Amino acid sequence: MRGAEDFFCSFCMSLRWAGPLWLDQLLLLDEPSMGLAPLLVKTIFRIIEEINQTGTTILLVEQNANLALSIADRAYVVETGRIVLSGDAEDLTSSEQIKMAYLGGH
Repeated sequence: MRGAEDFFCSFCMSLRWAGPLWLDQLLLLDEPSMGLAPLLVKTIFRIIEEINQTGTTILLVEQNANLALSIADRAYVVETGRIVLSGDAEDLTSSEQIKMAYLGGH
C-alpha cells in the first residue's frame, strides 16, 4: 500500500475500534486528507462530521482551507506558528480578505 492508503486504513480502523468511547471526548486530527484521493478525502470528512455530530469536539489541522471551513464551527489561521486570524468559520469563509489570501480568490 502507498503511504496515504495505509494512513486511511489506520484511520478507519482506529475509529472502528474507538466506537462509542469517543463520545463527549476530543479528537485531534493532523492533515487527515494529505495524500489521499479526492473520493477518500470526501469519505474522511463525512466521517469527521458524523463524529462531531455525536458531541465530540474535533481539533482539525488541515491545509485544505475550503474543506476544513466547510465543516468547522470555528477556525484559526496559523502562519509561521502564530494565529493571525480567528473567528466563526462562516464569517471567515465570507470574508473577502480570507477568500483572496487562503481560498483561491473565490
